[in-house]
Amino acid sequence: MRVTDAPNACRQGSALRLALTATVIVGCAGSTPGAPMAPPTPLALSAASAPPGFPAGGVAATAPVDNPLTEARAQLGRSLFYDRRLSRTAEIACSSCHQRKFGFADSVPVSAGVEGRHGNRNAPALVNLAWNSTFFWDGRAHSLEEQAGMPIENPVEMDLSLADAVARLNADVATVSAFTAAFDQPPSAETLRQALASFVRTLVSSDSPYDRHVRGDASAFGDSQRRGEALFSSDRTGCFHCHPAGELTNDGFFNNGSYTAGGDPGLQMITGRPGDLGKFKVPGLRNVAASAPYMHDGSVPTLEAVIEQYARGGRGDPSTDPQIAPLSLTAADKDDLLAFLQSLTDDGFLADPRFSPPAP
Repeated sequence: MRVTDAPNACRQGSALRLALTATVIVGCAGSTPGAPMAPPTPLALSAASAPPGFPAGGVAATAPVDNPLTEARAQLGRSLFYDRRLSRTAEIACSSCHQRKFGFADSVPVSAGVEGRHGNRNAPALVNLAWNSTFFWDGRAHSLEEQAGMPIENPVEMDLSLADAVARLNADVATVSAFTAAFDQPPSAETLRQALASFVRTLVSSDSPYDRHVRGDASAFGDSQRRGEALFSSDRTGCFHCHPAGELTNDGFFNNGSYTAGGDPGLQMITGRPGDLGKFKVPGLRNVAASAPYMHDGSVPTLEAVIEQYARGGRGDPSTDPQIAPLSLTAADKDDLLAFLQSLTDDGFLADPRFSPPAP
């Protein structure tokens, strides 16, 4: 499920900490049909899950009224995220392109879909998306619920109609039971999207050295990181305009100099406006050191190369935003910027077993 492209409300409150008790069959997790699933570890649904600098209320407050965030829905979405039945050939799952160890991104420029098909965009990281308002590199989805079904039906990704996906899920008694526990009804296109969106909302990263530094604990945030943060937040580089402190994305669109003539037009494909040529969604930067390669097309292999591209003022296309201009950075400046970007890595999030495939 590349994020390149919401039923009966369950009771909130105590339901936020309920475990999914129904059996769920996960197509890629090696589950034995009919075998009971081990009780899942509760996911982070509380206000405490909000990173420093984010709106108050935690992930539960970001859910739409017709899809309140509950433990049962999030755990069902977790199982579906790893379920290969959601691709036409049953060879890939959402997790194939969004791997936990890479910050729920991928390690290749463009991920392979069914039968080895490739699009032209990099799989972005699924981190802290609960607070975003648009999704995919071109912003064509305006909610996680809307986004969740698109990769399933995309012919170069999972290539399966939602109707066929729902038919597969309804053919399995245990899966129907899990949907009924979460939504009081069997699988449908709507509840499939809602479950996946609920899981993605719980993918909150908030304990990097940078986050602890923002909260007042600077023990893992050294002099180089401090200098890099100051440079990142200065008018000299202007990085903070698109990546403000705290959220580290302005949730907007920007031509950062990666577009070249004849390439992917980005936001312009959606709006048709000439001024949107080469604009792409500004990604968040948490765990950015783990999610190489970079840019909308995965064309920049390392963080060092990202810094060099910005130092050059982009790739020279006249459509580049005028804020992107050559920077006078010393080798030490570049090292400090790199140290700051590396301080955004939340090792606990990257290894968190709550986000791994449910145990069979």
